[in-house]
Order: sequence, then C-alpha cells, then structure tokens
Amino acid sequence: FHFYPQELVSGESEEESNGVNLMEFSDEILLHILSYVPCTDLVLNVRRTCRKLATLCLDKSLTHTVVLQKDYKVNKDKVKQLMRDIGKEIYQLNMAGCYWLPSSTIDHVTRCKNLVKLNLSGCHITSLRLSKMLSTLQHLRSLAIDVNPGFDASQLSSECKATLSRVSELKQTLYTPSYGVVPCCTSLEKLLLYFEILDRSREGFILSGQLMVGESNVPHYQNLRVFYARLAPGYVNQEVVRLYLAVLSDRTPENLHAFLISAPGSFAETGATKNLLDSMARNVRLDALQLPKAWINGSGLLQHLKFNNPFYFSFSRCTLSGGHLIQRVINGGKDLKSLTSLNLSGCVHCLAPESLLRKAEDDIDSSILESLVVSCCNLRHLNLSAAHHHSSESIGNHLCQLLSRLKHLLSLALPVCSITDVAANVEKPPTASNSVSQTFGKKVRIGIQTYPRNLADQANEKIESSVFWALMGSLRFLETLEIIGSSFSSAMPRNEPAIRNSLPPCVRAQSVGDSEVAAISQLTYLQSLTLAQLPNILTGSGLINIGLQCQHLRTLSLANLGMMGKVVYMSALMDMLKHCKCLRDLRLEQPYFCAGAQFFQALSHCSSLQRLCIVSRSGTLQSDAVMSFMASCLEVIMCHMFMGESLTVCKNLQQSIVRSFQADRPALNVVIFPLLHEDLTEVIRDVPMRHLDEITLFKSRVAEEPPNLWW
Repeated sequence: FHFYPQELVSGESEEESNGVNLMEFSDEILLHILSYVPCTDLVLNVRRTCRKLATLCLDKSLTHTVVLQKDYKVNKDKVKQLMRDIGKEIYQLNMAGCYWLPSSTIDHVTRCKNLVKLNLSGCHITSLRLSKMLSTLQHLRSLAIDVNPGFDASQLSSECKATLSRVSELKQTLYTPSYGVVPCCTSLEKLLLYFEILDRSREGFILSGQLMVGESNVPHYQNLRVFYARLAPGYVNQEVVRLYLAVLSDRTPENLHAFLISAPGSFAETGATKNLLDSMARNVRLDALQLPKAWINGSGLLQHLKFNNPFYFSFSRCTLSGGHLIQRVINGGKDLKSLTSLNLSGCVHCLAPESLLRKAEDDIDSSILESLVVSCCNLRHLNLSAAHHHSSESIGNHLCQLLSRLKHLLSLALPVCSITDVAANVEKPPTASNSVSQTFGKKVRIGIQTYPRNLADQANEKIESSVFWALMGSLRFLETLEIIGSSFSSAMPRNEPAIRNSLPPCVRAQSVGDSEVAAISQLTYLQSLTLAQLPNILTGSGLINIGLQCQHLRTLSLANLGMMGKVVYMSALMDMLKHCKCLRDLRLEQPYFCAGAQFFQALSHCSSLQRLCIVSRSGTLQSDAVMSFMASCLEVIMCHMFMGESLTVCKNLQQSIVRSFQADRPALNVVIFPLLHEDLTEVIRDVPMRHLDEITLFKSRVAEEPPNLWW
C-alpha cells in the first residue's frame, strides 16, 4: 500500500498511481490500519500527509490510549510535542521502561489533564516532580512508579496526596526500603509491589528494611482486592515485604480475591504471616493464589483455603505432591474450567501420588496428569519446567499425549526429559557423540558434520511417529514454548558471581536433539522460543526448519545446546537467522561461542532485531564485526555481551558503540564485560530493569504472573 499526499489523490488517476490508494478505503478500515502505527508517528508525521489523515490521526480511538513503551525512537522533544498536540485527549499513558528519557520529560505529562491510567515504571522521577505532576491529575485512578533512593514522601503536596487518595490501582517498584506512596492511597483495590532492593548500597553499606519503621503512616488495605508482591533475591526484600504484610495480618480485606507472593529461595513463615493465612482461610474466597514454598510445604493450608472461580495458581518450587494437588486444589478432579494459568515449575512431585518415598527421577503417575487435563481443560498457560517428569512405558499415557488434549494452550514450558519417547530411550544405546557431548576436555573428532536442508531429509521414521511431534502438531496455536533441561542453570544468575560449572543433563534427556527441534517448526504462530540443555544436538538442523516455518518468531533464546566444548549448531543457526525477519530479541548462552564476522553477517538479515544478549564462558568476539552489525541493523538498541575477552577489549568496544550510535539511538544500552570478572554484579545493577528482566537474565517466563496483571 502507498500513502499519497492530497495533491496526488486529487490530481492523479488510479492507473497512473500504479498502486492501491489508501485514501479509497473506508474510515473504519483506515482507523484499524492506523492503530498499528506508533502514536508519535501518527501525530508528528502521518497526520501531516493530507487533510483526511490529519483528521483520522486525531480520532479518539487512536489518542485515547498512548503507548510509548518500547517505542525506542521517542525522545524528550517528541514527547513534548506529542503532549502539546493531544495531551487533553489522552486518558491512558504508558511510558513504562522509557529509561532513556530525562526526568524533566515527566513535566510535560501535566498537560494530560484527563489521565485515568499512567504507567511510569522504569522512568526517572523525583519526589518533587511526582508531586507536581500528580497535583494536576485529578482524574487519575491507576498509577505505576518506581521508588528510588532519595524518595521523600514528606515532599508530596496536599494536592498530590488528594490525587493519590483516589487511586485504586498502584504498581510500585522499590529500589530502596520505603512505603513509597502506598500510605497516601486510601482507596486501593489493586496493589502490585516489585522489590528490587539490593542488600548493599553502591558505597558498600549494608541496608536494612527496618529503615521504614520511622514512617508515620501505614498502608490502607480495607478495599483491597488484589495483592501481588515479587521479590528479587536478598534478605532486605524479605524484611520490607513483611512490613507491608503486617497490616494485612491485623485485618484481612473482605473483598480480597487474589493473593500472590513470588519469592526466590527460602522465605520463612512467621507468626504474623500464619495469622494472615488463617484469617484468609476463614474470611475470603480466592481466584488467584501464589505463596512462598515454605508457607505451603508440610502445611495443611491448601485444605482450608476456599476458592471461588480460580483463574491462576502458582505452586512454583513447592514439594506439593500430585495427590494433594488433586484432592486440595482441584477437588478430587472436579470441574475447574475457570483455571487459565497454572505454574508448577520446580514442583518435582506434582505428578506423583505422594512425595515421602519418591525420588525426583521416578516415573510420573499418568492418572494424576490426566485428572489435571480433564478438570482444567481451558488452560492457556502451563509451566511444568525445572523437574523430572518421566513417563512410563504405558501406551497412550505419555505426558505429551495427555497434554495434546489441551487445545487452548497459548504458552507451555516443559523439561527436556519429559518429551523423549520412552521406547527410544530404552532401545537406543549411547552414541559416541552422546558420550563426549558434555565434556570440556580433549576434543574428540567425530567426522565432518553436515545438516539437512529440509524436513524430508530428517529421520522421518523417528520424527513423525514421536509423541513430541504429535504434541506440536496438536497445539497449532501455541505462541510461547520453553524446553529447558531439568538441571540447567544459567551461567549468569542474579546478584551472584557467574557460575563456572553446570550440572549434567538428565539421563532421559540424552536422546533429545535435532529431530525434536525440527518438530517445533509445526507451530506456525510461534512468537517466543526457549531451548536450553538439549544434549543430542549434533548439527542444529531443526533450527533451519523453525526459521523457515515460524515466520512470526519474535523472541529466541538458545542455551547449552549439544556439545559443550564446541558450538556444533553454528552453521544451522546462521542459516536460520537469514529467515527470521520478525525477530526482535535474541539471547544466546553457550561456552566457546565465537561472535565473528560470519555470525554477525547472518544476524544482519534480522532487520527487526532490537535486543541482543550473548553469554559465553571462554567466548570470543570480533570488534570490527560487532561495529559493522550495529551500523547495518538500525533498530538494535540493546547489545549485551558477557564473554571471555579481556576487560580492555570489552571496554574499548563498548565505548566505540556508544560513541558511534548513541546520538541516533536515544535508548541505546550497551554492556560488554568479561563473564567471569569479579565486578560483574556491579555492572549488572546498572542495566535497565526492562532489559534485565525480559532478556539478559535467563528464567522461565510461562505463567510467571497471572495474565493481564497490569495493562
């Protein structure tokens, strides 16, 4: 389609234009097309094309909600002009993750007098600027902000506090021990808290959650319907969240229907939290539940909690057995059609009748999974990763066969060992390639490796008869897939030094390789794919099939595939990338990865790529190749490389990229640093949370949060 200015529309015939004239479409169709154009482009560029578009671009359907999130080309001047032109027409403004905009940009939001929803998560904002802005937004009902060191609630004006008193939805990300604006929000119905407080300040001082105690006000939870808290690792985050929970334990809100706490590691139950849970069991009926594992393990809590029409459960890392899951959560297999999202990640015994005498590697009880599938037939998001779910030899009862009944699935996370055919595992002896695939010592020559160019060249008798092939064929509308080794751990965890040694893969996973990857290419609508610790990748040939068939793929994460001492799939990966025109995020984690000229030349075909992260112990890079790639891929705004190069090489390359491209890419974020350097954690803390959480740190993201938790 072509846009024509008004003079061309009126002065040139259809034959002469030699194309379809957009102006001939109805207003309804044009508005639908324009809804896919970033608002900044609509208002600042497209509407100047002709009189008709000038009118349509200011239609209420296009200006009611303005999303600047991930609009990486927007800058302070564009925001200023946008607010001048349509500020009064904006009712919902999403600026989440716009970390590159200076704090003074927030001053222009005051022009949006009719704002009802405002998301400033990840934006730089001081207490005084927040006060000034909120004082003018009298209609605001939903707010998302960060609370950084230096925040002072005493600087909030009475007009600001009046606005906050009417806010019913608050999302607050804490980087310092504080209540933030919570005490001012006396009408809260939904409270989302993200605790990102480090145990030590930049100066090295040990922080304490008890700094909050001196604040005079306490939260008001009487109208609360949703309470959500996500904690980053660290004891300070646990101390602070307990102070938020203390008020809840005194009086549980009658209308509470979603209570969710996501806490890594050990988060012990206290007397106050036990009182809170007892009160919840007596007084509320829940629709969504997530608790720290220590609060569930060994307790009869689930037996007493009451549920209404639950849509989300997360029992991540709990020792909950399948028997308890069936009896206490889905009521002995009764109808639970309302459940759309279920997270059982790290729940190693959830598909076994009991956990006392069971080993984590023992076969699952297929009847438990069958009850789950039948009862929760409308599941859209299911996470079974980080556990050994081994199917028995019973015909028709393989995990993949049972999951194929869930026709509504949109996202799925599975351990590698769960997708293997039992018969193939039993009959197939270890090959030479299997025996050396996980070694780091002397290289073993196994011949020249080639890879087939299409599905017909695969071992068809194995592929198309496998249970995993059938599963992929039955889940045609799946958008997100994660296949992660049950013992996989990333080389770059949060707030800790890089891990130098990884655990070997599960024995049942040894046969999973190229043919299983090829089966994934059946997922025509796949948008996000994660593959980690697949031991039997010999050539990576299945990746080419995915590149050819999965044309909607936007996010790709590959980690520890095949032989660990050599990147055996490099040729196939480069072939795959030439077909990934929609790919926006690429994360690669592999020892000895060579990020050279050939790799970056292939990656340059990904014209939509925005974010690149490479994590490689003993990996190498070519600085000239990186610079050429950055020059050719104009959309790239994030380049993170944690390799085996020296600190000098890394710093020089990082400075060169910033110096060459920062002016034209305001959102550019570059971190190039030795993976095993002792200062890695200090470098990581400066990465914008948007990138850190979404791509740089490896984690399973399926059913991580309830769907539509925030807009």
